[in-house]
Amino acid sequence: MTAAPTTFVSPAMRPVENPALLNLLIVDDERAVREAAREAALVLGYRAGASDSAEQALRLLESQSIDVVLLDLKLPGAGGLETLRLIKNRRPDIEVIVITGHGTVESAVQAMKSGAYDYVTKPFSLEELKLLLERVAVHLKLKTENRILREKIKSKQGFGSIIGRAPEMDKLYRIIAKAAHSGHPVLILGESGTGKEMVARAIHHSGPYRDKSFIPVDCGSLVPTLIESELFGYVKGAFTGAMQSKAGLLAIADGGTVFLDEIGELPVDLQAKMLRALQEKEIRPVGSTKTAPINIRVLAATNRDLEQSVANGSFRRDLYFRLNVLSLRIPPLRERRQDIPLLTGHILERLSQNSGRIHEVSDDAMRALLAYDWPGNVRELENCLERCCAITSGAVIHVVDLPSSITGAPARLLAETPGSKILPLADLEKQTILGAIAQLSGDKLMAAKMLGIGKTTLYRKLKEYGAAL
Repeated sequence: MTAAPTTFVSPAMRPVENPALLNLLIVDDERAVREAAREAALVLGYRAGASDSAEQALRLLESQSIDVVLLDLKLPGAGGLETLRLIKNRRPDIEVIVITGHGTVESAVQAMKSGAYDYVTKPFSLEELKLLLERVAVHLKLKTENRILREKIKSKQGFGSIIGRAPEMDKLYRIIAKAAHSGHPVLILGESGTGKEMVARAIHHSGPYRDKSFIPVDCGSLVPTLIESELFGYVKGAFTGAMQSKAGLLAIADGGTVFLDEIGELPVDLQAKMLRALQEKEIRPVGSTKTAPINIRVLAATNRDLEQSVANGSFRRDLYFRLNVLSLRIPPLRERRQDIPLLTGHILERLSQNSGRIHEVSDDAMRALLAYDWPGNVRELENCLERCCAITSGAVIHVVDLPSSITGAPARLLAETPGSKILPLADLEKQTILGAIAQLSGDKLMAAKMLGIGKTTLYRKLKEYGAAL
């Protein structure tokens, strides 16, 4: 008997877009059943693959991302019940729907006791199968949401938790849930202020590494001359001032997770050493001739286009592929504006716990928040609301309390005020730079990123203005 193709159908071939992106594996030795079940799954937006034997199905489980298995209990060779037990033992997160050709109560009960989600009896109608697949899709979505909610409650991280109900965030939550139970490296992509470290912590705390160390490393803020010793450690006498040996961050995180934030800023000469450490799972401290084994889960993040960096030679292609085993993109706030009221309420609640003052946002102010593009994303929203709470005298935040960069007040006032003075570009530049730093509570690094200039340029400008560094 010729087996149906075992590769999953391309998303572009699916007639209906399934926001959950569920993968279904159909295991049945009857070709007609496989094809009929595949058609029903495609209509519902599943990615559908098929196998005609238990042995082939178990091999696919090792290499494919599978959410639901439709399993015939009467298979040649290994029995369906034994296959069910093996699936649940190896991948307990997979939901299994069993097919029984005899409809005996005994086989159904045995299957349910072995961990099956539900069963269907041959011959079954396509409508019956569709309803069952719809139900398991809803079940998996709720299970993912509940797991994230439990983690949020357990971690008690407040604003350190991920907040959002937009469809883009639902997709993100699902990918996080899958990545959490994998030991593969994950590359987290997103603009500054989107919460890349929050996502990294969610992946760490939701998986088997939750009881181990989580070590964040900001590759963009470490001094280039010290970054190697910070990451890999050093031995006594390795350089002037090394009075005693010191373990590196990669060694300290042994058994846990290392989060390499802004990995795109890592100097090229250290990228080769990082690649070797990840591939060989060992490090060599500065000044040492011996290597030491490490056992770490690696998560990396960047706001750069790493593919472009690879193309221009500023990032190693082999390291990029090593880190990009799994990848996810955090949507910027402008792509999920419906979450702004939810985020605003969450931030104001947290601020009220610290200050003892309760604030709310007026309808006009909320419309202004929704209309703004938030180049600094959630971090900028948090800073904006904290500033508003600090300067407003009442309990309600109005439009006039918002920064002018959000309401567009300077341009409007200039247009509405006859005879307004036109300032030289140098003065406008100075006002923009100093204003950005003030709005970001003195965070010069973030101000430079939001203004699109380098740190060196920013400090040179501040020196010219005579401002405090």
